[in-house]
Amino acid sequence: AEAAEAAAGQQAAQEPLVAEAEGLRLHLSSSNNTGYKGVYQSTSNIFVAKRAASGRQVSLGQFGTAVEAAVAYARAVGEAEGEAAEEAVAATAAEAEGEAA
Repeated sequence: AEAAEAAAGQQAAQEPLVAEAEGLRLHLSSSNNTGYKGVYQSTSNIFVAKRAASGRQVSLGQFGTAVEAAVAYARAVGEAEGEAAEEAVAATAAEAEGEAA
């Protein structure tokens, strides 16, 4: 019971880190035992961040805490989403220029 209370207290202390860290929105997951999407705990208590890119799993590194790994995942996903959004805007602008000509 004491261990559960200590774990709950530690989780409450990290509560501000759960939804946001370094200004990034962390991707929570109820189906992952770390609590974060793309974050896995190895047998040696190292947290590994991975994401899918072009149909393959890409390792983003090894980290000491789940939060650090979740931040790495959030950065990688955010960068990929940012690049995709920029490409979509450029394509739309090119189409608009083509229609105007």
